[in-house]
Order: sequence, then C-alpha cells, then structure tokens
Amino acid sequence: MTLSLLDISIIVLYLVAVASIGLIMQKRAQGDKEAYLLGGHTLPWYALGVSNASGMFDISGTMWMVMLAFVYGFKSIWIPWLWPSFNQVFLMMFLAAWLRRSNVTTGAEWMLTRFGRGKDVNASHTIVVVFALLSCLGFLAYGFIGLGKFVEIFIPWSSVQPYIPFTVAPEYVPHFYGLLFTSFAVFYSILGGMSSIVWADVLQYIIMTIGAVVIGVMAMNNLQTASLNVPANWYTPFFGMELDLDWSGIIEDANAKIMADGYSFFGVFFMLMLFKGVLASLAGPTPNYDMQKILSTRSPQDAAKMSGFVSLVLIPTRYLMIIGFTVLALLNYDTLNLKGANGVTDFEQILPAAILNFAPVGIMGLILAGLLAAFIGTFAGTLNAAQAYLVNDIYLRYVNQDASNTQVTRMNYLTGVVVVLVSVVLGFLAKDVNSLLQWIVSGLYGGYIASNVLKWYWWRFNSSGFFWGMLAGVAPALIFPMLPYFQGVLPLNYFPLLLVLSLVGSIAGTLLAPPTPMETLKSFYRNVRPWGFWGPVKAAVIEENPAFRPNKSFWLDAFNVVIGIVGQMCLTLLPFYLVMQMFTELLIVLAILLVCGVILKKTWWDKLDSNEVSGNPSSSSPLPKNRDKSNMKAA
Repeated sequence: MTLSLLDISIIVLYLVAVASIGLIMQKRAQGDKEAYLLGGHTLPWYALGVSNASGMFDISGTMWMVMLAFVYGFKSIWIPWLWPSFNQVFLMMFLAAWLRRSNVTTGAEWMLTRFGRGKDVNASHTIVVVFALLSCLGFLAYGFIGLGKFVEIFIPWSSVQPYIPFTVAPEYVPHFYGLLFTSFAVFYSILGGMSSIVWADVLQYIIMTIGAVVIGVMAMNNLQTASLNVPANWYTPFFGMELDLDWSGIIEDANAKIMADGYSFFGVFFMLMLFKGVLASLAGPTPNYDMQKILSTRSPQDAAKMSGFVSLVLIPTRYLMIIGFTVLALLNYDTLNLKGANGVTDFEQILPAAILNFAPVGIMGLILAGLLAAFIGTFAGTLNAAQAYLVNDIYLRYVNQDASNTQVTRMNYLTGVVVVLVSVVLGFLAKDVNSLLQWIVSGLYGGYIASNVLKWYWWRFNSSGFFWGMLAGVAPALIFPMLPYFQGVLPLNYFPLLLVLSLVGSIAGTLLAPPTPMETLKSFYRNVRPWGFWGPVKAAVIEENPAFRPNKSFWLDAFNVVIGIVGQMCLTLLPFYLVMQMFTELLIVLAILLVCGVILKKTWWDKLDSNEVSGNPSSSSPLPKNRDKSNMKAA
C-alpha cells in the first residue's frame, strides 16, 4: 500500500457516510416508482445542479482531461466539445424547460407525448430504449476502466497478490480493481434511488472543492520557484488549421500521442467538433443521468436553473484541480515513472501519479475519497437511468403493467445487478478510456443526432422517421469499428457519414408513413411549446384557442446560447490563468465573464417566469406528482 493510515481512514469514513445516506433514503425510495427514479419531484434545483456537476467530476473524465491539459496545454479547453460540453448551455436556455414540461419519467416515455400511442410508435419507443441502454452500458464500462487504472497506481498488485487465491494477468489488473469497487457502488446506487444519489453527490462536491483549492495553491507555490518546460504555443488557447505544438526535445512521446489522437489538423478537428456539437446539443440530452436529473426537477423553471448552475459550480472547480495537477506533473515529469511495460508513456496515468507524488497526507485521502465518490456518483446516476428504462419502459409496459410497489422495487434491484454485470463484460473488451470515450461521443451519438433534432423542430417528423433514422445511424456506428477500412480512424472523422445515413433514414421513413395524428401534435405543441417548423400545428392550436401565444423566442434563445458558450469558456480559462499567474489575461477573462453575466441576467434569468420562456401560466407551474395512470401503463 502507498496510502497513509490517515488517508485510508478518510476514504473509509467517506464510503461509510455514502452508504449511510443510501440506507437512510432507502425507505423513501420505496414509496413508488417516481420516488425511486426521480426523487418524487421534491429535490431543490441547486442540489440537483451540484449533483449533476458532481457526477460529471468523474475519475475517467478527469484522468482524460488532465492528460489533455498536459499534452495540449490551453488548447485542451476545446477538446471536451466532443461531448459536447456546451450542451449544458442549450439545456439552460430552452431545452431543459421543454423536456421538463413533457412530465415523463424517461426519454422513451417522452415518445408517447410526441408521437402518440399507436402500434407504429412501438418501434421508435423500442429503439430509444435500446440506444439508452447501449449508451448507459458504454458509460458504465468507461467509468469501470478508468476507476481500475486509477486505483492500480495507489494499490500495487504486488501488495495484493499474496492475499488473493488466484492470479490476474497484468493487463487485467485495472479490470479487477474496477470490479471490486463496482461491487460497492452497486450496493449504494441500487439501494436509495435518486434522492440518495443527489445528497451523496453534494457531499462529494464539497470534498472535491477542498481538494481542488489545495492542489491549485500548491501548483501556484511551485511556480514561484520553477518554470514549465513546454512548447511556446502551449500557453495559448488559440490555434490555426494545424495544432502547431511541437514537443521535440522535451517529451518526444507527447508528439506521438498527438499523432495517435488524430488532432494534428486541429482546425478541421475543431470545425467537426463544433458542427457535431451544435447538432448534438439541439438534439437535447441523451437518455442518461443528465436527462434523469432534468426530469427530477420540480418545474420547467427549475430545470433551466439547474442546467445553468451545473457549469457554474463544475467548471472552475474541476479545472482548478486539472491545471493544478498538470503543472505539478510537468514540473516533476521525470519522477512520475509513466512508462508502461512496452516503454511507451501512458499519459492517462498522469493524474493518479501526480496525486501519489504531490498530494500531502490527508489531502490525498480527501482527493481519493472525492474521486472514488465521483466514480460512484457517475456510476449511480448512469445505473439509475438504465434501471429507469428497463423497469419503466420494458417491465411495466410489456411484462407487468399492474406491478405493485414491492414488485417494482425488486425489479429495480434485479435490473441494477444485470446492467452492472453486462457493463463489466464491456469493460473487459475495451482497450482504454480514450478509445471507449471516442466511440460513445463520436460514433454511437453520431447515429443519434438526426432523429433527435428533427423530433423537436419539425412537425411532420413521425415515429417511423424516428425509428429508421436511429437505425440507419446507430447500426453503422456499431459496425464501423469492426470493419478493416475504419480501423485506426478517429470516430469523429466518420461522424458526417453517420449523420448523412441517419438523416436519409429519418426523412425517408417520415415521408413513407402518414403524419402523426394532429390531436397528438396539438397536445405536444400546447404543452411543450417548441419553436421550429410547426406552422400547420400552430395554426390548428390558435384556431381552437386564439389566446394561445406561440413561442417566438428563437432569436433570443440563439443569442443567449452564444453568450452562454462565451461565458462557459471564460469559466474554463479562469483557473488556467489563475494558476499560471497570467494576471493580465485573467482580468480580461473576468471582464468578459462579467459582461456575459449581466447580459444573461436580463435576457435569460429575468425572463424565466415569463410566458415567452416558460410557457403559458397553466404550464409554467410545478407539474403534478400523480400523472394520468393510462399514460403510465401505455409507457
């Protein structure tokens, strides 16, 4: 073991606290389906926002982002647009409120509000469930691998092997550790449902913030007596068509890493990210823990506030820790021993190696407890989403529509265990964190986008178009990585092909089938009030109710999105300039951030309760807890 007794005590104390929260919330979670999956719509928006931010502060993602900051410097702030990170801005401005006004339990159940309840909706409903489970399983496997690689450096296998009655091949040691800690996460996440997830995440965020501040201060103090040996362009977020970042004579393996990542032609890469990111953001949240947090809010206004709060509490804290560890790792690179058995530097080990070498006793325990808890929080939220689809959209729809609360609780437990076991198998098959991440965000999501953009903004789009669009996009996303032609190709590079295939499938499927019944469309439009190409439906609604006011906020929402993205990037740069003590740039970024804040106060926050942003008075109030039971059974 390489941890002190104090560090181990802090970690154990945290895990006991988290388990206790799960036990305390267990009885409340057993109240009914919504109490377990959505916290009964009683959780405050700021707690949900901190929870969502805390869940994004995961081990695998943080390891990845420290690696990016180390190799790419300030330019690394753009690469998380692969997710895309700015989707929270789109949610904040309009999409979270639209989704919450649908008043459903899952994204698949949402299909009923958009396309009705006919037999032709079954296929589109099913493919959403399949996609949701694929993405949840992918993210669970992604976290599983990251956790194992993270733990391995703190608990060397040589110190564990004498106490284990079997042998584990070196390449599977991270998987063994991932499986071990996953077992604990399963107990916690399955037991208490959404409420325990949220309050445990709040505790985790407090711990992570303390750790981030300490590491940031340590990095600043170290820079008082030493300087970084990095390429000149490492210090700027700006770039041209090429990355122009040469590590020759400094760290040669960093150049190889850039080539392997495929980011050398950064201008083209950036344009693809932006193009894909805007479309993905317009499609709305994918069916994972982010969507479930939005659906758990008390009202559409709270959904918007929660989505905006995520960026505010997550980005400065997370990047303070990221740039802090990056600086410490660069200053002491030769002592980190990052070379793998093949002699090649494993940059994904930078974060755990930096913690091991530079975090003081006690602070190391806090950081490890927080990062382990981040894994548990992310794992729990994603598992909760997978359970929601299996129980709500499969069990309660096809198997037992009249299930009692006890039966639903048992199914929640059973499906949770099954999902974990399948994700563990996927984790064993994945090569590394980055490859799995690339497949999820660029490949699998590439097939998701076309159908999910059209469903919000085009009235003629129907369930047939949704099904064929999803199938035409997701199926190739699953097949391409196995074809020789696509071996070694960055998934983002074939995203346009996936998008075209999905778009063709969406439009062909739509035009070859009759439109969605007008009564369904009118009900959806009255309740959700999207902007877009809804002319015939808008006319029909106004004919019935001349007092109805359609959503005319497109240009305001578009303007707010641009301002929000600028503000989000300022939040990202603040910790970089602060730790690097580049105070002129810091003041400029603060000034821009202040201007963005003042603008959004007037154009977004002050209008949250107005009809233009939140809907008619009848739809802007908190939604009832007990929804129409016929809708529940049809779902």
